[in-house]
Amino acid sequence: MDTLKQEIATVAGFITLILFMIFGDMLAPEALGLELSILPLGILFFVMLWGAFSVVRHAESLATILGEPYGTLILTLSVIGIEVAVIAAVMISGADQPTLARDTMFSVLMIVLNGLVGLCLIMGGLRHRNQVYNLQGANAYLAVLLPLAILGLVLPSYSPSAPTGELSPLQAGYLTALAIILYLIFLAVQTITHSDIFQQPKEVDQDSVQTDDASHHHQFVIKTIPFHTIGLLASLLPIVLLSKMLATYVNFGIATSGAPLALGGFLVAALILTPEALSAIQAARDNQLQRSVNIALGSALATIGLTIPAVLIISWVSGERIVLGLGTTDTVLLTLTLAVSLVTFISQRTNFLLGAVHLALFATYVVMIFDSVD
Repeated sequence: MDTLKQEIATVAGFITLILFMIFGDMLAPEALGLELSILPLGILFFVMLWGAFSVVRHAESLATILGEPYGTLILTLSVIGIEVAVIAAVMISGADQPTLARDTMFSVLMIVLNGLVGLCLIMGGLRHRNQVYNLQGANAYLAVLLPLAILGLVLPSYSPSAPTGELSPLQAGYLTALAIILYLIFLAVQTITHSDIFQQPKEVDQDSVQTDDASHHHQFVIKTIPFHTIGLLASLLPIVLLSKMLATYVNFGIATSGAPLALGGFLVAALILTPEALSAIQAARDNQLQRSVNIALGSALATIGLTIPAVLIISWVSGERIVLGLGTTDTVLLTLTLAVSLVTFISQRTNFLLGAVHLALFATYVVMIFDSVD
């Protein structure tokens, strides 16, 4: 019975999926109109978010069993799997939103590198003042993230063969191969050859580190690897299947209300990242800043290294048009974010001043969603 209570989010996800499949025509946004369609949209968003928390719970349990960096890697790959599923659902549904994948990836980068990093540095800094992490690990993330972000989201806007932000077949094939190869090499470094650089430095004052498992993992019970692996996959399944339904309501709401197209990407990214963000913030408060860094930079890198190849392959298979190149405003924000990230992670110690700078950039990004004319 206790196990069933813990998995209630997964059960709710499957029940919601069945109900929307049975009453799908009656609940279609075109049939309900803009005002009434907000209710099923809210239900889908809540159920998927609840399910995402279940995914994170199982991933964190595996993280406890396997240790760093393997646990965080499982969490990151699970979250990116949700991201790819939602984007793919929109593309396959035939909705004419060639920029949604780009906007979602850009939103993930802004939320993670500015919003999440900023909150972690502030929450951890206010509680512990200066915090330390493994500088080599952060540099490894950034060394791969910077070129892939620029090549994937900026270069397409300036390439003479595809000046509208789309990729030529040669560019798409090359970028897909490059992103996959570099990410696989990074995974080998992270998990096999240099896993130690992604672990919390030993010089951290252990008295200030939260080591109580119940506290760190929010009171849930850790069981076996097979149990949490099955639970994680079961939690992911209804989220993936519901994502296409969510995309239908998001597309309808944006098109009908005249909201900025980039808002769709922001909402998708916020849904995907909320549970993971709470995990990173809690780790920073527990003076485990390395775990926060692994979650934040790992999510940013996986978004570029895995989502770009995934959406390019889906675009090739489905024939849907996709635009990856950012507009001028977003290019400036991305470049500034990457530059500030380099400054933040140039030293092994951080403080809340750097967090405030990142949050200022995140606020700027939110404002520009409603102001940009790109």
